[in-house]
Amino acid sequence: MNDVTAPPRLGLTPWQTVGPFFHYALPWEGGENLVREGVQGERIVVRGRVLDADGAPIPDALVEIWQANAAGRYDHPEDCQADRPIDPAFIGFGRCPTDDDGMFAFHTVRPGQVPGPGNSMQAPHIALGLFGRGLLRRLVTRIYFPESEGNAVDPILGLVESDRVGTLMATREGEQDGMPVYRFDIHIQGANETVFFDV
Repeated sequence: MNDVTAPPRLGLTPWQTVGPFFHYALPWEGGENLVREGVQGERIVVRGRVLDADGAPIPDALVEIWQANAAGRYDHPEDCQADRPIDPAFIGFGRCPTDDDGMFAFHTVRPGQVPGPGNSMQAPHIALGLFGRGLLRRLVTRIYFPESEGNAVDPILGLVESDRVGTLMATREGEQDGMPVYRFDIHIQGANETVFFDV
């Protein structure tokens, strides 16, 4: 009688460590610029660094952002807020690789408020995704603006421990070509670790 070996059980492919390939495969020219001529709303610059637990820069990371336009509408078929206009001069998605110093920068507009859970209004924010070497999954967080009126009642910020809310706040850094510049550093670990969301 011949021994028959059962075939291996098939299952989901496990998560694999990704990178370093971000500078070659994923960015596109102009991916950091979400605005075109005639864009509506206040143009802003958001820049920062991606840092490890020791505060050292991570040079081969990829930062993605997606956001609503100045009127608070996403350029997406599922956003059916007909009372809020789509801005044809605004691209709601951007992608920027970090440089040798871990720096990234986006040219965008200050986003408007969007509906949240239970028809509450969310404070203006930019959603951010981070890919990097050694990360098993994309990290997801948000950028908020400290002067926004809706921060105190934002349903998502309300879920964050009060002593960690500051990791989600951009800091005003002056101006560049007449546009407000906001700094948002991303700490993937350590004492100043950015709050990341389980999505």
